[in-house]
Amino acid sequence: MNRILPQHIWDHMKALLLLLVLPIAGSGYVYLNNADRGFRILYTQVDYAIPFVKYFAVPYLFWIVFLYICLIYFCFRDRTMYYRMLFSYAAGVFICYMFYYFFQTTVPRPVLVGDDIFTWMVSKIYGSDQPFNAFPSIHCFSSFLMLSGILRSKVRNRLNTLLIGSTAMLIIASTLFVKQHVILDALSGIIVAELVFALSAYMPFGEQALRRSRSVSHSG
Repeated sequence: MNRILPQHIWDHMKALLLLLVLPIAGSGYVYLNNADRGFRILYTQVDYAIPFVKYFAVPYLFWIVFLYICLIYFCFRDRTMYYRMLFSYAAGVFICYMFYYFFQTTVPRPVLVGDDIFTWMVSKIYGSDQPFNAFPSIHCFSSFLMLSGILRSKVRNRLNTLLIGSTAMLIIASTLFVKQHVILDALSGIIVAELVFALSAYMPFGEQALRRSRSVSHSG
């Protein structure tokens, strides 16, 4: 293969194979998405004040596409950040799964009325996902993680920060407006994102590890 493709293309292809982390990490979701262990409802007065808005089904469904676009971008433009994002995603999903197993929650859903495309999209969301596995929100955690990554990336600029930041915030808002999550789900997802991203700096490919290795090499 190395003789057929230039080395840099081969390197990118090998790195892109690590995107398999997403479906592998997501494979455990369905096994936890039930009320077998009991559940809690974390609705607050804030959540009662947030209306159901069916149009937010569009950014909600765009979520997984957004993740892949961001990760592929990091792979080609900032490989170190790409590895940090993948580690952070896997670690964050694991933390979410621990909550789903030991602290299962549910979110009451509204009755859908209408036969327009947006109502149909919400019905597909509800039909493919049981109303559990809510706290913390993986949608919110992973979207905010992409924002954290670009804010600390060496390729950060106004355009990519605006595009990733606005899309991430729109997806986070969509989880509340389509009544898939409550405000505590979103906030806890953001906390998980910040926690695992900070931890990723200490991995072999992270900033702190790289600084230590440079310090050792300079002192030598």
